[in-house]
Amino acid sequence: MNEKEFDLGIVKRFFEHDYHDRGLMKWQGFYLSDHTAALNQQKIQDKQQYPPKPQQSLSIVGQILSTAYTQNQPVNLQLNTVDHNNQHFATITTPILGYNGATIVLANHQFININDIQNIELVRSTNWTGNQ
Repeated sequence: MNEKEFDLGIVKRFFEHDYHDRGLMKWQGFYLSDHTAALNQQKIQDKQQYPPKPQQSLSIVGQILSTAYTQNQPVNLQLNTVDHNNQHFATITTPILGYNGATIVLANHQFININDIQNIELVRSTNWTGNQ
């Protein structure tokens, strides 16, 4: 085919009338099953809501943190931070590794300011060893 036989009108007509772009459908084959499963899990997590627990005073938070640290007992923490939909995040269950002033250190070496804690409670331990 040479330049004289090439008709731009035919190409234009093809894209206007005959060709139908499938959009994102053409990329579906590139998703791995692990990626699809992760996307579905993320959708489920995005739909979950965590109602706010009552705001505790700084002295109560301090007392519970002290008990948790000295007795090496894990705690459930709800922070007073919210997502873009003004929903609280899931409760964090973690032991307290240490503290420095107004900052506590969680098991994953994450630092949390004590003023960012909405609610804290000691995790009730259950002895499943059978020694009773």
